[in-house]
Amino acid sequence: MSDPRNALDAIGQIPDVEIDIGEAALQFARIDEPEADWAMARAHLSELVREMVGMGRGISDLEARAGVLARLLAGRYGYHGDELTYDDFANANLIRVIERRQGMPVALGVIWLHACRAVGWTAHGVDFPGHFLIALAGKGSQVVLDVFNGGIEMEARDLRAPIKRVEGETAELRPGVLQPMNARGVLLRLQNNIKGQRLQAGDVPGGLACVLDMLRIAPDHATLWREAATLHQGLDQIGAAVSAYEHFLVLVPEGDAASRARASIAALRGRLN
Repeated sequence: MSDPRNALDAIGQIPDVEIDIGEAALQFARIDEPEADWAMARAHLSELVREMVGMGRGISDLEARAGVLARLLAGRYGYHGDELTYDDFANANLIRVIERRQGMPVALGVIWLHACRAVGWTAHGVDFPGHFLIALAGKGSQVVLDVFNGGIEMEARDLRAPIKRVEGETAELRPGVLQPMNARGVLLRLQNNIKGQRLQAGDVPGGLACVLDMLRIAPDHATLWREAATLHQGLDQIGAAVSAYEHFLVLVPEGDAASRARASIAALRGRLN
């Protein structure tokens, strides 16, 4: 059995377009719950691939593709959003999501994107305010789907309600609000849920471990290095905090954030003397 952290390190060295998003999320899930049945989850992902190849071959119309996905994932396998226990850790762990056939939007989105990738369809996550969506893309057009609610197609009128709920009644759709997310972005958003829940529960070491695993697939993500530095510092891990700040400065050598990082390094080194 391969070490999941070694697998994440390997993912960190390849272009985003080569990432198998389902496999990557499975490795994160193995780290989060080592005793969970990851082999079952991998077999299920392989089964989805086989079925998608059979059902989706030759379909070019975006709405027809959306229908295939909904029939397979929401219909045949019953994947749906967990509205009752939304903040349950299991809703962000791919193995548990597969076991329970329910989860939070981004975890479900991983499965839908994995299915799209299997048949060569262009699809991406959508970083919509307050609610993760996916989009199927074609020549000059796209279809936006709400995977939390069975893959229903989201028209402009459907998107206005959630954005007003998050940003206020005066908020409206605007250019850039359907910001696409690449595979790394989706995976980081997935893990950010676990990190946030751990930190909210006061589990700083657990939150830090999550950040360090996120850095394995995104070693050039400056914000994560700065967050790792702050968490190390809070745990009095001085050497590790300095190292993380130095990684941040390699990526962000100028500006106010860089100046603050240098000041933090100086203060930390002063504590070592």
